[in-house]
Amino acid sequence: MSTLSIFSLGGVYEIGKNMYGVQYGDDIVLIDCGSKFPDESLLGIDLIIPDITYLLENPEKVRGLIVTHGHEDHIGGIPYVLRQFNMPIYGTRLTLGLIEEKLKEHGLLQNTKRIPIDSKSVVNLGAFTISFFQTNHSIPDCLGVVFDTPMGTVVHTGDFKFDLTPVHKQSPDLHRMAEIGKKGVLVLLSESTNAERPGFTPSEKHVGDHLREAFAKAKHKVFVSTFASNLYRLQQVIDAAILTNRKLMLLGRSMVNVVRIASEQGYLHVPEGMLVEPEEANQLDRHRLAILCTGSQGEPNAALSRLSTSNYRHVKVEAGDTVILSASPIPGNEKNVSRIVDNLFILGAHVIYGSGSATGMHVSGHGSQEELKLMLTLMKPAYFIPIHGEYRMLHQHRLLAESVGMERDDVFIVNIGDVVDFTDGVPKQERKIPAGSTLVDGFGIGDVGTVILRDRKHLSQDGILVVVVTRSKADGKILLGPELISRGFVFAPEAEGLMEEASRVGLEALLKLQGEGVNQWGRVKQGLKESIGQFLYAKTKRRPMILPIIMDV
Repeated sequence: MSTLSIFSLGGVYEIGKNMYGVQYGDDIVLIDCGSKFPDESLLGIDLIIPDITYLLENPEKVRGLIVTHGHEDHIGGIPYVLRQFNMPIYGTRLTLGLIEEKLKEHGLLQNTKRIPIDSKSVVNLGAFTISFFQTNHSIPDCLGVVFDTPMGTVVHTGDFKFDLTPVHKQSPDLHRMAEIGKKGVLVLLSESTNAERPGFTPSEKHVGDHLREAFAKAKHKVFVSTFASNLYRLQQVIDAAILTNRKLMLLGRSMVNVVRIASEQGYLHVPEGMLVEPEEANQLDRHRLAILCTGSQGEPNAALSRLSTSNYRHVKVEAGDTVILSASPIPGNEKNVSRIVDNLFILGAHVIYGSGSATGMHVSGHGSQEELKLMLTLMKPAYFIPIHGEYRMLHQHRLLAESVGMERDDVFIVNIGDVVDFTDGVPKQERKIPAGSTLVDGFGIGDVGTVILRDRKHLSQDGILVVVVTRSKADGKILLGPELISRGFVFAPEAEGLMEEASRVGLEALLKLQGEGVNQWGRVKQGLKESIGQFLYAKTKRRPMILPIIMDV
């Protein structure tokens, strides 16, 4: 007897690195493969992606990856996962364009099969007949996914809102959603990002009105910082620059790449000659220039952060310039954003920042409570799995489902690795699969674990002390040392007495071991570490990482 299984490899109990799977028998189809940026506790880590151990254990069952849209939390993990496990990728024209840019950087483009789809496509993969429906979000070409399976219909909404006056005319296909619901949905997976926000999310068009007004009032340069992938926002910035007779300069690698790809594919409309390079921009009057840049989340190396410290080579924020932050800080980024805003005010800029509801410069791309209830009402699922959100958001989404008539026992909140199995249409949430987070550090995927992170944290807190000892190869006598080299522990010239005393303690420990006939490197090193470590902790209450180096000559 075959079982229909829904599982999560990311995207629940957290924001980012979304990845879900639908399995029937020996067929697995994956939905999205995102990444998220690390917090301050993950020292040196560049990116966090889903743990695909379960897929590596069942490679012959994976039929493909369907990508709902082109945001980083849905496509950012793809090149890293493909380096471990290749599979065909299905996505819309814009989504594939953004993915292909990543595949080129990683040298994977030629070896990866890419299949374009749209809202009218039908794809057969193993036991699944897969169709799609158009939604809207803060990037064009967003799709919901419908799996027709032998057990029933599974629907994954992707990220969505119900914007009935969209900037790019891609309206949500309400008729198609209602049709899917009328035929019957076994289980719905629906995003939960704004499940705590009452009402409806405002239309993106409201932002365009406020941008045009700010551009018209600005007397000098205008800087706008937003997500590079928010193409609707980018187009409205372009339109505001056109209306106020300004040239446009792009700052930030991702901004340049996205504008180029979207323009080539017809999703952005930039008049010929409007974009200028830094050399040309410096020749323009200040009131003739607008700058579109990355860094709205306070990323330290992004364009806006460097502008705020006058550390950008080609252009500067000057007194009287207008800076617009057209994005809300993601939870955890508030401190970095506040620091940048302070720096911009110090430079004399007029800064428009804060919540979108207060400034009018940002609206969410995610549906609020009434839209989430509308999706539930249109689909009328027998069972419901809230996805894409922290636990409190998933919990609130469950309450919304109950408010439109669903029973509490028919709603399943899953954690990463949880599986909901449907046998004869009856669900059970009883088992788990290997899952979690894989840390990316440079070219290394998953080779940084808890031990290395603990060492990095240790080094960042108390530094390192290298202890160098030179012994005679003939008889093991100490010829030189212990010599102590401090990095991040104490400044040696100012702690000369402490270092000399620690060296004497180390020498006494070596002589004691020598008198006991102990010459093995491992035991000698351990004796050095323990004696010097105990002494330094007694004197400084710090525990530097001690690295003994013993050379026999």
